[in-house]
Amino acid sequence: MIEAVVFDLDGVLLDTEELWDEARRQIAAERGGRWPEDAQRAMMGMSSPEWSRYMHDVVGLAEPPEEISAEVVARLEALYREWLPLIDGALEAVRRIGSRWPLAIASSSNRPLIDLFLELTETADLFRVTVSSEEVARGKPAPNVYFEAARRLGVAASSCAAVEDSENGIRSAAAAGMRIVAIPNRVFPPGKDALELAGAVLDSLDELTVDVVEALAAADDEFDA
Repeated sequence: MIEAVVFDLDGVLLDTEELWDEARRQIAAERGGRWPEDAQRAMMGMSSPEWSRYMHDVVGLAEPPEEISAEVVARLEALYREWLPLIDGALEAVRRIGSRWPLAIASSSNRPLIDLFLELTETADLFRVTVSSEEVARGKPAPNVYFEAARRLGVAASSCAAVEDSENGIRSAAAAGMRIVAIPNRVFPPGKDALELAGAVLDSLDELTVDVVEALAAADDEFDA
């Protein structure tokens, strides 16, 4: 039985993966860093302490990781206030699923960006819990952020469904024992092995319905039988 649904934020509700990539690339270029070809994919799902450390150690920025993180967040905050890049159908999907289950957000975004999303979309009352991976020990693909979301919701992680778009996000939710709805990121799509961990793979949020989520539990019951 599904008792709650946990949404990722970047790539699921907000089309921001390219914005994160652009902001980090700009800072790297401005400050003489080296940008590895796989840098964005490597940082997807990392917590802010993890990706800012990557920017310091691998990209080669001289500034402390905390300063790097603060600068990236400030640039994204400014972009969000100019134009929030909501994915088509995001708020409708949240309201549709929220009419049936308690909702949470488990995101690699920094806390200020999660709170800004809630403010600009006026959806704070729709999410019972929000967790940033900077508030747990390890970011995605480790399961910590999903375990913490379930803990704050007061339900077992195995009784939750997660809505994810990225390889690291899917692996994080799977490691927490959650059932997974995958809506693959169009720019940085997850690999086949990761998608096989999902109980449902959708093309868009328009396809995310109560029936789809309920079918995740039904499929488990069928398999167990």
